[in-house]
Amino acid sequence: MNNKTFKERFRYQCRLAWNNRSGYVLMAPFMIIFFAFTVIPVLMTIALSFTEYNILQAPVFVGWKNYRDLFVNDAEFLIALRNTVVFALITGPVGYFLSFFAAWIINEFRPIIRGILTFIFYVPTISGTVYTIWSIIFSSDMYGYANSFLMRLGIIDNPIEWFSTDVYILPLIIIVQLWMSMGSGFLVMRAGTASVDQQYYEAAAIDGVRNRFQEVIYITVPMMAPHLITAAVLQITGMFSNVGASIALAGFPSTNYAGHLIMTHLMDYNAYRVERGYASAISVVLFILMVTINAISVRGLRKVGK
Repeated sequence: MNNKTFKERFRYQCRLAWNNRSGYVLMAPFMIIFFAFTVIPVLMTIALSFTEYNILQAPVFVGWKNYRDLFVNDAEFLIALRNTVVFALITGPVGYFLSFFAAWIINEFRPIIRGILTFIFYVPTISGTVYTIWSIIFSSDMYGYANSFLMRLGIIDNPIEWFSTDVYILPLIIIVQLWMSMGSGFLVMRAGTASVDQQYYEAAAIDGVRNRFQEVIYITVPMMAPHLITAAVLQITGMFSNVGASIALAGFPSTNYAGHLIMTHLMDYNAYRVERGYASAISVVLFILMVTINAISVRGLRKVGK
């Protein structure tokens, strides 16, 4: 009976696929590219993470050695893991809420003003001079704006080497990243706030909603739940894959690895030391971390949208 049921289901799925063959044909180019450049590389990375591979020689299977070395013998990786967790826990939620708050505020203006403000908030993420500006502000000499300001107030006597002193490196990188957090996630939230029909707010006012905070909780957030989920995925991807701010501002490697993140550790072993098997293990750990946090975030946001 079970075998017959399986055959019936299989035949039904085949008929269903044949009836929708035009849709599958249209999907085929994307699916081919997706499997060729995403799924297959991920599977190859997982396989290489169990090997010792340096490009010049064939991969040699070493089992769990790379993962064991990561968590037992690699002190720099543990520093990078700690820095990445701190970096992600601050820039992720704070940047996410800042993006939502900015998108919500901008939506209250007229269309022309909305476009101008959206451009102003988004341009730091695409500007090539961002790191140059922050390097000038926190320059290590007395002419840097931060040092000059603090010396005028009498708080410090000598200039602080901001990006060479390990105590300041990670906090400053976090500040810079928060300033640049209005990226793709911000644009998604802008689209979400703009898509909420004003009729819902009018109906909510009749039902007893009396202030803007209640409108956000009961109308805005549930109505733009799909946009919030998309923005969360983009935010999580951005906060774990960020490497530009650390290298541009603190150098590579940074002082006492104070700005060392998992991505910089991955780049070190992948591009400079050319230990691709070990780099693949780092990639897999980062991938698991991202997928786990992404799943938790999406599940929470889906509950909010219900």
